Amino acid sequence: MAFLPKYRPKQLSLGPLETEVLEIIWELGSATVKDVHEKILADPDRELAYASVTTVLNRLTKKGWLTCNKKGKAYAWQPLVSQSEAQVIKAYEQLQRFLAVSNPDVVASFADSLDTASLEQIEAIAERLEAVRRQREEQK
Repeated sequence: MAFLPKYRPKQLSLGPLETEVLEIIWELGSATVKDVHEKILADPDRELAYASVTTVLNRLTKKGWLTCNKKGKAYAWQPLVSQSEAQVIKAYEQLQRFLAVSNPDVVASFADSLDTASLEQIEAIAERLEAVRRQREEQK
């Protein structure tokens, strides 16, 4: 079961190019500007300036998604959260926004519109929540 990570990026919203670059960093584990630039340009239909990759990497660092370390003469970026941790964080934020509606009629209307597959997912989530509650009770 995935738990909410202790570390969270300062800013969760990412643009399409930021998302693409972050996915490349997750794939490679650690990468230089050149590594990311070459990966993007591997698609013959793409054009992107080397400086643009640098800008995006710096933006992702400021937003708290990446860290940068000097690797020889170059700089290498590494993710501060894994891809699965990012999914957990984003799902948590979406749930919090949904719950912030705090109007029972809206929530009930949403629940009424769920299809069978969604209901099965909600039942699985409810079972996991119950398991977490039991585990917390045992730890007390």
